[in-house]
Amino acid sequence: MADPDAAEPRPIDSALVRELADILADTGLTEIEVERGDLRIRVAREITVAAPAVQHVAAASHPQTPAQSAPPGATVSATPVARGDAVTSPMVGTVYLQPKPGDPPFVRAGDTVSEGQTLLIIEAMKTMNPVPAPRAGRVVEVLVDDAQPVEFGERLVVIE
Repeated sequence: MADPDAAEPRPIDSALVRELADILADTGLTEIEVERGDLRIRVAREITVAAPAVQHVAAASHPQTPAQSAPPGATVSATPVARGDAVTSPMVGTVYLQPKPGDPPFVRAGDTVSEGQTLLIIEAMKTMNPVPAPRAGRVVEVLVDDAQPVEFGERLVVIE
């Protein structure tokens, strides 16, 4: 027989679980936990970053746009991927290449950068987050455009 003094388990608040899952999706977080009295709810998700498929397009005697020459869903690169270390996005957000509109960009291809120097900023949840250079080197390529949305782990800048 069950112990009559034992506390009856509280039902799970599915609306709260859905709200927490929405917060994860909106913020790019991987885990969130809430505690209310004796109730503790933890919602987590696993993030996997897949390398994008790259198709190299050979020069043709009749020029075609990448959309005409590639199958649907393929990523087309007319140039080989640059050598060096890619700086990846630490979060989901919108990338900005300069401190404010009209200013020169933080860095351009060919610039020499020092460790910790700001390469660009990512706006996430109305907060501007600088992305620093992980090491000194030369910027080989800036892989994103100004005001472009970016995903966690997306390649932003290549430094050699």
